[in-house]
Amino acid sequence: MTTAVLAGLLAAAGLVQVAGAQNAPAAKKYKDGEFDIYSAAAKDVSGRNFAQAIKDLDTWKQKFADTDFKIERQTLYILAYSGAGQNDQTVDAAAPLVSAGVDNVFSDPKDVSQAIQVLFAMAGAIVHLPNPSAQQVAIASKAAQQLLTYNRKPVGLSDADWDKARAQLQGEAKAALLYIEMLPGMQDMAKKDCPAAEAAYAKALGDYPDQSVIAYNLALALSCEKKNSEAVYEFERAAVVDPTLGGGQLDPAKIKTFADNAYTKVHGSDEGLAQLQDQVKQSPLWPAGFHIPSADEVKAKQDEDFAKQHPELALWAGIKAQLTAADGQSYFDTQLKDAALPQLRGTLVEAKPACKSTTLLIAVPLPDAPAPPVAEIALKLDAPLAGKPALDTEVQWKGVPSAFTQSPFLLTMDTEKASIDGLKITPCAAPAPHPVAKKK
Repeated sequence: MTTAVLAGLLAAAGLVQVAGAQNAPAAKKYKDGEFDIYSAAAKDVSGRNFAQAIKDLDTWKQKFADTDFKIERQTLYILAYSGAGQNDQTVDAAAPLVSAGVDNVFSDPKDVSQAIQVLFAMAGAIVHLPNPSAQQVAIASKAAQQLLTYNRKPVGLSDADWDKARAQLQGEAKAALLYIEMLPGMQDMAKKDCPAAEAAYAKALGDYPDQSVIAYNLALALSCEKKNSEAVYEFERAAVVDPTLGGGQLDPAKIKTFADNAYTKVHGSDEGLAQLQDQVKQSPLWPAGFHIPSADEVKAKQDEDFAKQHPELALWAGIKAQLTAADGQSYFDTQLKDAALPQLRGTLVEAKPACKSTTLLIAVPLPDAPAPPVAEIALKLDAPLAGKPALDTEVQWKGVPSAFTQSPFLLTMDTEKASIDGLKITPCAAPAPHPVAKKK
């Protein structure tokens, strides 16, 4: 809310008072020519000609440094600086009046609106200073706190209009206090001191747990530190609590989409996202030990579980991965060839020859393997089988790799037929008898 909006809010009750009355209080007297400058400055402020008002006020100050109307002049300076967007000057000009206590300075009930305007101008100015001094922050915080609880109703304003005015004044006060709370984190981020920014925003979120804009900025600091799990927690907290981030111009759908995408980028899928969205409602900060498994960690856990349940398949998956790599041939030559391998498991898909076979072609169908299964291992037997092996049966064996081709992929293993479990052998069919020639 600008000073102009506040002026419009109070104008109906005649509360936008800029000094310049011809009849000054008895205790105050104009010096010769002072009233004209005073009146000109007041009219410029009322007419929103703030640049000219500042010039008039400077002239007044130069010509009449000692005046009975220092408070009035200071108030006009505050309104003119505020209207001109000179925020540093607004804060500095309002500081003496806020320090003295606006209700002490403007004790006359007719001057309540000026007290409100001083507090309001200070609160509105501080949020536009990216690097205010410690003194400016302290005095602006005091002004905002006073504005938040201000309860002197201006003369002539109805209760209903005062309630509306207070709601808007409190909104400006809350915005100023929130900005002051977030300021250390913003300054630390500007300096790229992400750990300090995290600490500052975490403190701010503790003081303002329902402010999603703090959660969002905390998430940015955490992202800067590569604390991905905690960052996702805060992005989701912001999206769940208030995706407008405090009623700004941001599209809520974009904040939600951004938060959800941050989760899937870390985790590799949206599995568990709904549970996280419920969890972030419970606390503004992540619990101790909070961690979202990364896509790599999820894959590693899946591989670990698979290896426990299917050790032979897992062993082959590891061997195959190294054989299919760019240096697969070197791996075979230096590490795999002639090395006795633990037991493997697979499916017999072909036997050569079909009866009394000496070579068995084995497929090892992994969970992600395409169908139908393709032979990847050739078992070169030490002696022919006694009969015909049944195809499409699962077998287990131990052997020693002796040859390898990468394309087409095939690992040959020397295998004792006695080491193969699961073979189903049937007798070979008797050869068809040759026809007997008839005697002539």
